[in-house]
Amino acid sequence: MSGPGKSSAEALVGKNILVTGGAGFIGSHLVDALLKSGNHVTVLDNFNDYYESSIKRQNILNHLKYSTYRLIEGDVRDKAKVAEAFSHGPFVAVVHLAALAGVRQSIERPAAYMDVNINGTQLLIDESLRNAAGRLVFGSSSSVYGERSKGQFLETDKVDRPLSPYAASKAAGELLCHAAHHTRGLPVVCLRFFTVYGPRQRPDLAIHKFCRLIEANKPLEVYGDGHSKRDYTYVDDTVSGIITSITYDLPGYDVINLGCSRTVELLEMIRILEKALGKSAKLIHKEFRSEDMPYTYANIDRARQVLGYDPGTAFETGIQRFVEWYQQSSPLTARLSETT
Repeated sequence: MSGPGKSSAEALVGKNILVTGGAGFIGSHLVDALLKSGNHVTVLDNFNDYYESSIKRQNILNHLKYSTYRLIEGDVRDKAKVAEAFSHGPFVAVVHLAALAGVRQSIERPAAYMDVNINGTQLLIDESLRNAAGRLVFGSSSSVYGERSKGQFLETDKVDRPLSPYAASKAAGELLCHAAHHTRGLPVVCLRFFTVYGPRQRPDLAIHKFCRLIEANKPLEVYGDGHSKRDYTYVDDTVSGIITSITYDLPGYDVINLGCSRTVELLEMIRILEKALGKSAKLIHKEFRSEDMPYTYANIDRARQVLGYDPGTAFETGIQRFVEWYQQSSPLTARLSETT
């Protein structure tokens, strides 16, 4: 096992890893890094229509060039497809990123979110146990913390007051993971992601959506007074944490925040976007939504201690990289983003 501070590239080379949701935003960046380090990667992804699937097809174009890459197109609720993915094991780790995402959409389709995010996770746990996977890395979310009045979010905080079905499904996923560890000995680490952004970000997320609207000289809908805060984490920093979580000395079951431990107000985020784009935004203020968290703020002491995690990308730098990607992305990506 690797210890804190050991580079992810050094610690993880020539391994066999399964990534669910490996064609999505975070997943495709993770697969990039794993393949470049000489690992064998099997991806299970159903290319669902939450946003235009052709965007995900673009995400994996470079992956298809690797002989060490295998793509299984299927749903995490499909037992046959999940079994097919595991037939290419044994895996040192299963990184479970496949999920129905989006807080607001989950209010409209709660049953679907529970089906995918809970039943799909349980099926993956069952197959991990059946096939003796080395460990399960579960992609959780800062949304499990619910509404807070002050202070950093600690992994030991209670997470029993979710504000949305999506948040509830992620908290439930962590409970399923703990139960599997407690009853069957499955090694699990749950990683709570904090507002990940960067190139390939989903088109429905605020930074991508606002960038698109500012470029098109269209107004932005801002919910509340604009002073809500988020702990934005650049995707490369998140990926570094995921990779190290595959190799660190896992105590059996663990929960770790992967954030930046810096909060940025919504209006500040818009100002930084404006500067990067060289354009001004037009704002329309609307009532704050009850399912939105007033702020997120990760305590990352544990990630630093056990993973050697060190998120070094300044928000302004990350936004500039995102804008450069957005402006240089293919006409297909730009066109599809406009429709979502």
